[in-house]
Order: sequence, then C-alpha cells, then structure tokens
Amino acid sequence: MMVSPLAGQPAPPSILIDVPRLIAAYYTGVPDVTVPKQRVAFGTSGHRGSSFDTSFNEWHVLAITQAICRYRAQQGIDGPLFVGVDTHALSAPACASALEVLAANQVTVMLAQDDEYTPTPAVSHAIIVYNRGRTTGLADGIVITPSHNPPRDGGFKYNPPNGGPAAATVTARIESDANAFLTGGLAGVQRVPHEKALMAATTHRHDYLNSYVNDLGHVIDMNAIRGAGLRIGVDPLGGAGVHYWARIAERYQLNITTVSDVVDPTFRFMSVDWDGQIRMDPSSRFAMQRLIDLKDRFDIAFACDTDHDRHGVVTRSVGLMPANHYLAVAIDHLFTHRPQWGASTGVGKTVVSSAMIDRVAKKLGRRLYEVPVGFKWFVDGLFDGSLGFAGEESAGATLLRIDGTVWTTDKDGIAAALLAAEITASAGHDPGESYRGLEHTFGVAVADRVEAPATPAQKQALSVLSPAQVQSANLAGETIRSIESHAPGNNAPIGGVKVIADHGWFAARPSGTENIYKIYAESFLGDDHLRRIVAEAQAIVDTALL
Repeated sequence: MMVSPLAGQPAPPSILIDVPRLIAAYYTGVPDVTVPKQRVAFGTSGHRGSSFDTSFNEWHVLAITQAICRYRAQQGIDGPLFVGVDTHALSAPACASALEVLAANQVTVMLAQDDEYTPTPAVSHAIIVYNRGRTTGLADGIVITPSHNPPRDGGFKYNPPNGGPAAATVTARIESDANAFLTGGLAGVQRVPHEKALMAATTHRHDYLNSYVNDLGHVIDMNAIRGAGLRIGVDPLGGAGVHYWARIAERYQLNITTVSDVVDPTFRFMSVDWDGQIRMDPSSRFAMQRLIDLKDRFDIAFACDTDHDRHGVVTRSVGLMPANHYLAVAIDHLFTHRPQWGASTGVGKTVVSSAMIDRVAKKLGRRLYEVPVGFKWFVDGLFDGSLGFAGEESAGATLLRIDGTVWTTDKDGIAAALLAAEITASAGHDPGESYRGLEHTFGVAVADRVEAPATPAQKQALSVLSPAQVQSANLAGETIRSIESHAPGNNAPIGGVKVIADHGWFAARPSGTENIYKIYAESFLGDDHLRRIVAEAQAIVDTALL
C-alpha cells in the first residue's frame, strides 16, 4: 500500500473537517434512493456514511429509527432502549433525531446522565445487566458511532436484547424497512419536536459511566494491578470513554495517567493515518504515534477508538503490539488465570486471525471456535458463557466475568486494555515480552494483508467461491491441507476462501465498500515464505475468478 507522507504526523489544518458545514449537510441533504451509496446499508457494524456524501444524514437516522421501532413491536421487545453516543460530530445530531422518533413511538429511552458520551461496551453491559433474570420486558440498544472512522462520518447500529451486534437477519429487515421509508419520502415515520421528546414520560437518564465502572472489578483483577503499583498510560483518542478512565483510576486506586482528555470533533490532536486521513484506529502505528512516543513513561499503556470497542496496547518492549499478538497473549493468560471458567469454555477467533491463537488454544486444551469476520458470530457463545474470550484481528475483543458469566456481548476495548495491565502485573513483564515467550514455544509468525483490484462481478464470484475452484495442490512449497469456504466453528460462509498448509495460510475476501479484494496471509517460515504465499494467493484467486 502507498503510505501518505503525512502518516504519523500531526494533522495539518488543511485536512480538518468543517464541522458547521458537516452538520448543516446532515439537516439539509435528501438521499436519492436510486443511488446505492445513499441508501441505508448495514455492514458488519451498522450503517455508516457522511452527510457530505448524503450517505448519513437526518433522513437515514429517522428512517432507521422508525424501522427499529417496527422491529421491536413485531418481536414484542417492550423494555427500555439504551442509547449510546460517541464524540463524532454527527453523533449528537443523530441522537437528537432518533429521540424524536423513539418518543413519538412511545419507546422508553435511556439517555446518558448529564449527556455523557457512552462507549459501545457500556451500552452492551447495560442491556445485559437489565435483562438478567428477565424473560419479558427485555431491553435492547442503539449505539450512535461510526467506530474509528474519519471525523466526517456518522454511524448507527442496533443491539438486540442479547446485548451484541444484531444478526444479519435482523439488520436485513431493518435495512429493508428503512429504505422503504426513504423511498416513501419518510411517510410513516412518526416524530415529535425534540423539546417534547426530551420531556416525554418515556425519556429517562441512566448512569452508564458508574454502572459500568463499578462492575469492572468483576472482570479484571484490579487488586493485582493495584498491588503491582503499575504506572499506566491511557489515550482515549478523544473518544466516548474520555471520562471513564479517571473514574476507573479513582474507583480502583490505580495509577492511571490520561495523556489527553481533549474532545474535539475535528480530532485535530490525532496523528494522521497511513492513507493521509484522520482515523482513530488504536491498531494503527501511525494513528497511535502520540502514545508510542510516550511508551517509556509507563509500565504499560493503551488506547481505545472513538466508541471504545477496540483496543491498542503499547509496551516498552515492542511499542504498539500487533492486534493478533496481543490476542494470543490475552488468551494464554486468561485460560490459566480464570479457575472459575469451566473446562469446556472455548476461544473465539475469526478466520483471518493468527494461527498462533490456534496453537495457544491447542496447548491449553481449549476448544477453538472459528467464525467469519464480524463480532456478531460470537454473541451467543459469550451470552451463554461457552466462549471465555472472543477476539478479532482488527483489535476488537471481550471476555467473560471472572466467575464465568457474561460481561458484554459486544467488543469491549476498555476491558481488553485493562487486561494488559493485569497481564503485566501477573507476569512481572509486559505483554510484548509475553508474546516473545509464545514465539519461543510455537515459532515466529509473520503476517501481511494486501489488496488487489476486482470488478463487482469478480467480487461476487469470490464471495461464493467453492474449494473445488481452487486448482492448486500446493501453497509456497507445502501441500495444501484444507480449503475452506465456510468457517469451521459454525459452518457459516466466510464470503471468500481460506487455504491452509502446515506452516502458512491465506484468506481472500472481497471488500464490502471498494472494488478490491483483500488477501490475509501468515507464515511461520519467515518473510520470504510469506511473500511466496501472498504471490501464489493472488495467482490462485485470479485464476479462480477467470
């Protein structure tokens, strides 16, 4: 990939968004439903877009919210709806629009106390806690966030009563109904003025911050962290958890330094990501430059993205840990430090996550549950406690409570980050050094992700590629052991193909937003072997797409 000369540098004024123009566009734009990019489209994490492109504006939010109200009524979901809002410029306007529809539909809404920003895991936690022991009057939630996307974007996602990302069948129904409302010029969308919505008897306030923070001690060993006297650095990246960290430090008497508590919808304090855009991605060494520069001030440091559902761990030993490395270390630690978790409690990973996780899970004697990309596939296992930890290669993860019961069923960047402090306290060294120990035991894994052009027709063909269409018997000099088009954990289509040999593998999937396909590859035999895997992967896929 071509790295921008701005990458890792402070954001220059020339790339900052014009916030008033962005918000004006939110209220004035009218989507053209004949243009695909202006329709409602739920990806793996809800509907995302920008008012500058008429792909996320008030019409979209009104239509989606009414569609959610219809879905709730059809499913008999009549408990409170918990609403979380992040720090993107479009999030507060979207919350205001959504509330007008929710109030008109007489939905009981739980807004944050004092209009506090609310991380995704705090919403999932609120739903789980409220529904515990209930069979009727169940709660669900909406999180208004485009995650780590650039400042120009907005996002809107629905979490049903299980607390996690909605399944594809649910989002497909909401998406279809929302687009029907758009096509009809919002006919059928119920709405009341915002002032009336705020004063409605159905609108309430909920203390997400303290409810979540006060329960964290049941997930992370805070006594170990406190006892080790660790110096901890945190960069909220201007996100929704910005005020959570000081409360965590106070509640558990931890030595946490928040390196910045600035909230600015332009995110001008960020260093620029690899492609010249501002992106609050804690797995990017370019976006994380500020915290990386401070690593020697702390025993362990970490950051979370804008809605705090992703984590990035910065260590003295290696700097920013690759997400896959940290997932492997976290799994190795948890399944040897959670005696109350049952022997059948498994490990959740996606098909494009590191094979190091497979090796760690095998050593631990734990069941590996491998699924397609998307955290929604882990929800049931986290909810019933059959998965102790679930993680994605994109730095999203969550875990069970110490007693083996459900904590959150959506990604929790806060808990995953604090786990790095627990690991440091327990091991006596940081997770970067722990990963070196795994390499000594299992070998050194090198990985890469590349992109290649693909037409829409080729992308469609790749998404339904069958193993029989892969003609090669070898991969980079090794016999191919398996070719998968469905994930081994749940037999769900992976939307592409994964080819596995003894010491390396690759997976190819089409992009959901661009005319490209992506190849994920890993080798345990070094960089030269990895380059061979990538080259042969491109040849195999290109041949299959002819």
